[in-house]
Amino acid sequence: MELPGLAFAVWMFICIYASVDGYPSGKVREACTSMIPCHGGSPQLSPQHNITVNGTEFKPGDIIEVHLFGPDFEGFFIQARYAEHLDSPPVGSFMLVDRRLSQLLTCGRTKNSAVSHTSKAKKKYIKVYWIAPGDAPKRVQFLATVVKKYKTFWVKIPGPVVSQPNAPAPTTPLHATLEAVSTSHPISYLSKPFNASGCGSMKFCIRNPSNCDPESASCFFLSFQQEKSSVFIEMSGPSEGYLAFALSHDQWMGGDDAYLCVNEDHHIHVSTAYLKGRSPPVLDSENALEDVSWRLADGVLQCSFRRSIRLPTYKGRFNLDSSYYIFLADGEASEGGQIHKHRRQPLITNGIYNVTGLPQDIGGSRSPRLIKAHGALMFIAWITTVSIGVIVARFFKPVWSHSFLFGKEMWFQVHRLLMLTTVMITSISFVLPFIYRGGWSQQAGFHPYLGCIVMALTIFQPLMAGFRPSRHAPRRQLFNWFHWSTGTTARILAVVTMFLGMDLPALDLPDPWDTYTMIGFVSWHVSIDVLLEIHSYCLVRKVEVIEDDRVQILQSLTSAEAEGRLFKQIVLTIYVCGNTVFLIAFLAAINQI
Repeated sequence: MELPGLAFAVWMFICIYASVDGYPSGKVREACTSMIPCHGGSPQLSPQHNITVNGTEFKPGDIIEVHLFGPDFEGFFIQARYAEHLDSPPVGSFMLVDRRLSQLLTCGRTKNSAVSHTSKAKKKYIKVYWIAPGDAPKRVQFLATVVKKYKTFWVKIPGPVVSQPNAPAPTTPLHATLEAVSTSHPISYLSKPFNASGCGSMKFCIRNPSNCDPESASCFFLSFQQEKSSVFIEMSGPSEGYLAFALSHDQWMGGDDAYLCVNEDHHIHVSTAYLKGRSPPVLDSENALEDVSWRLADGVLQCSFRRSIRLPTYKGRFNLDSSYYIFLADGEASEGGQIHKHRRQPLITNGIYNVTGLPQDIGGSRSPRLIKAHGALMFIAWITTVSIGVIVARFFKPVWSHSFLFGKEMWFQVHRLLMLTTVMITSISFVLPFIYRGGWSQQAGFHPYLGCIVMALTIFQPLMAGFRPSRHAPRRQLFNWFHWSTGTTARILAVVTMFLGMDLPALDLPDPWDTYTMIGFVSWHVSIDVLLEIHSYCLVRKVEVIEDDRVQILQSLTSAEAEGRLFKQIVLTIYVCGNTVFLIAFLAAINQI
């Protein structure tokens, strides 16, 4: 007995609905420095929204009304900053007027120093109060980032400047000279971003994405330039916490020579460390780095330093004239410079390199090859072979019932071949993460648990098919139900498992592209399933027997079957082409990470 494909459609959407919802909560502390939303894309150039205040002068303790208004917008982020140095930390604190629309955030060391939205509900007007601090600079400017929709936003819309009459001029520059921590070498401030000139000719460079411009806000950059007996190193990337790179003898963390640039209260602390297993890095009590400089602007952290090629007196420091795998990681840092585990997989070079050898300009991958293969094989199995096999079994029995292949009906042979291929590919893919991790992963959430269930159902399904009763046996109907429900459950859990796996650190596909593409595939499959269900229903109605005075009035059954066969073959061809497009898109995304 066959069950309608509509049941699968409803079940599929119910199971995946919760996993694709967003969280537009406005808690955007990651953008405290740059004020750039983490949506991807580029900001718009001509602002459509305005900021106004109810005064132009203030003194410590004064309260100023701040208004943001314009065409409908979903999100916003408001700060006040030192007008002469807009890259400086926020100044003063805010009070709310309507807690349903706005919330307070703490950026840096000043509590309630920023305001953002609470939801993506459309709004036209926001009012808040700014409280002038006792140590405010002479001139303060209000800035706002406004999000109209996900990819349409404006960054640092300039607002009014308010001034403090008779305020003393600042006696120290914005970026005061840092007290050298763990080193006696002086530290200076970089005046401009790094650039990629000389990469591959004069210096060894690693860039992610490949060939990106280190002056952009989305480029991770690491360069090594030999100068006699030392190497000058530059490192930059979009981070408000820390950047770090490590030299390793293998592609696993542990026993590595690491270098960290950590944002410590808006000053960058540069240090060396030793990585022991997956434990936090052990910072060195002595620092072998010279000519240390840094810059923190627009959400991009940059640091540079020099070290000798050989450091025999420093334990844990590798010689730079040997070949290593190179790791590049970023993450969050709390107040006081305490670093946290990176939230995504570090960038790892695909081979070992000597940074003092022939200059090269290379990239890397944030996903190990075994994990890439795992993801690619699972996509092949559950987007192509399973889906096509189910369509063939459900709708092509009457079409290919009179065609035989190796002594069996063609539909059955095609279905069995595709399903056995799925079992083989899934089994190979299933063991790859265990080989990579060397065991069970505790950081992968529900993904491995659901994966094990899918694997068990995948093995159970063909074993159950081996005991299939004959077509007219009394237990055949019970078998059909079990066979359908087991296969459908496996497919739904596989889709949910892939949803969960796409955002894991080891295979972090571009977001929200991965979610939208997966939803597109599910919608594509369900629409084809519904189309074929409707066609089958219409075909049955067209050829049913109508009795009138015991005279059977029949349309040509042969003609109707031929028409149905042609339609289904066209739909199947289109379906296979569509699945191929989705598969190519996923494989291309996996290849780029």
